[in-house]
Amino acid sequence: MGVKRLIIQGADIYTPYEWLPEAAILVEDQVIRQIGSLAEAAAWTDGERIDARDLLLFPGFIELQINGGFGCDFTAEPETIYQIAQKLPRFGVTNFLPTIVTSPLEKISRAQAQLQAGPPEGFLGARPLGLHVEGPFLNPERKGAHRLEYLRSPDPADYASLSPEAGVRMVTLAPELPGAAAVIAELIQRGIVVSAGHSLATFDQARAGFRAGVGYATHLFNAMSPLLQFDPGLPGAVLAEAGLRFGMIPDGIHVHPALVDLVWKLTGPGRMTLVSDAMAALGMPPGKYQLGDLDVMVDETSARLPNGVLAGSILTHPQALRNLLSFTSCRLEDALTCLTTTPAALLRLDDSIGQIAPGFRADLVLMTAQLEVVSTWIGGEPVYIA
Repeated sequence: MGVKRLIIQGADIYTPYEWLPEAAILVEDQVIRQIGSLAEAAAWTDGERIDARDLLLFPGFIELQINGGFGCDFTAEPETIYQIAQKLPRFGVTNFLPTIVTSPLEKISRAQAQLQAGPPEGFLGARPLGLHVEGPFLNPERKGAHRLEYLRSPDPADYASLSPEAGVRMVTLAPELPGAAAVIAELIQRGIVVSAGHSLATFDQARAGFRAGVGYATHLFNAMSPLLQFDPGLPGAVLAEAGLRFGMIPDGIHVHPALVDLVWKLTGPGRMTLVSDAMAALGMPPGKYQLGDLDVMVDETSARLPNGVLAGSILTHPQALRNLLSFTSCRLEDALTCLTTTPAALLRLDDSIGQIAPGFRADLVLMTAQLEVVSTWIGGEPVYIA
């Protein structure tokens, strides 16, 4: 059971829509009940008090694309989902989509079974909101770090068991593939977010995918058609489509910092989500790790296949936030939307997570002014203390 009443006081609170200097929040029964000044908080009684002066309080981070971490890979070992989830709060992550890359379909079923079985007894960690299934309906010419032999032509029968109720929230596919429109329609009808990625879609093919129901783009610019003057391709279509949300890996390797800045100037808050696309080496030293059943070589900054192709990242979420602020001139509260309100809205969970507001789940991360994690709470429970 969580702490019945918790008072965090003195922090600068970013809701993230507002900046509330030296304010306080009251948490009760896993939910944020009140936000107020220090004077108002003095009247709140019967709660454990946390003095957070000189610190920053944010909504917990929501990760839409993560392949593993701490030495484990979700695709190779779906049974490690909750094991990894226990450690993600050290990076401020409170909710996430475990990502299953292109693999035999039984791997998806095993991962679904893990989520449907629920967390182990006594579990304290980030909440898996459902799987992000990346593949197997991808364009072979933009497969990136996905096994060619596992790619398939779009067939609704392959995804007959997928739904949010069955543990799947998002599917990435290439919208230009023959038969993709039928798969998109079926997944959208079930309430799954369909994302365009690993694609050679032309501008027109991408826009046709949006009309069919594609509502997101996976790691913009990576593993997709180029932006050319005669055909802006998938990235051009994404940027031109008002309101369409997209993922960005801001590690300075996947996308040049100047391009991140240009995209921010064009789109602003509300469309970009920061994703790590982190793989098993997240939180680990350099060495050889797995992504699915591929060997990945990891150094101090990147993760690559033996042929040099990028294979996920080792980017942490605080570093993603720091990088976005460094690459652009955006305000902290706007940068925070990329890890909080925007992914919550994409998943249609923006009435319960992603904000510090009365009635919202008390998923919170306390950070220093240098954006290092001090503490993380999930549903008012302390799950990480530095």
